[in-house]
Amino acid sequence: MRPAGKVRQALLQACAALAVAGQGVTLREMAHAAQVGLATARNTVSDMRRAGQIRKVGERPVDYRNRPVAEYAPAAQSVGQNKGCMSLANVLRVWAG
Repeated sequence: MRPAGKVRQALLQACAALAVAGQGVTLREMAHAAQVGLATARNTVSDMRRAGQIRKVGERPVDYRNRPVAEYAPAAQSVGQNKGCMSLANVLRVWAG
């Protein structure tokens, strides 16, 4: 696998630094802290979410948008991250048994 690029590393560090237990960090906050453009951050965050590096932990209303925006946290900080995997493991156990 290819090593993570500088943009991805910067966004992941910003996400880890800004996310707290009760609240995640928005895309715009991550981009600002990582000093990355919004378009680049949007594409990279989408890729990071698909790769499982970060996870959507909620939504928050903001002044600059009519809809709430997504909040993200690093996957290692997310509570209950493996709920889907545990359900699949239980299904396979019952199916095989």
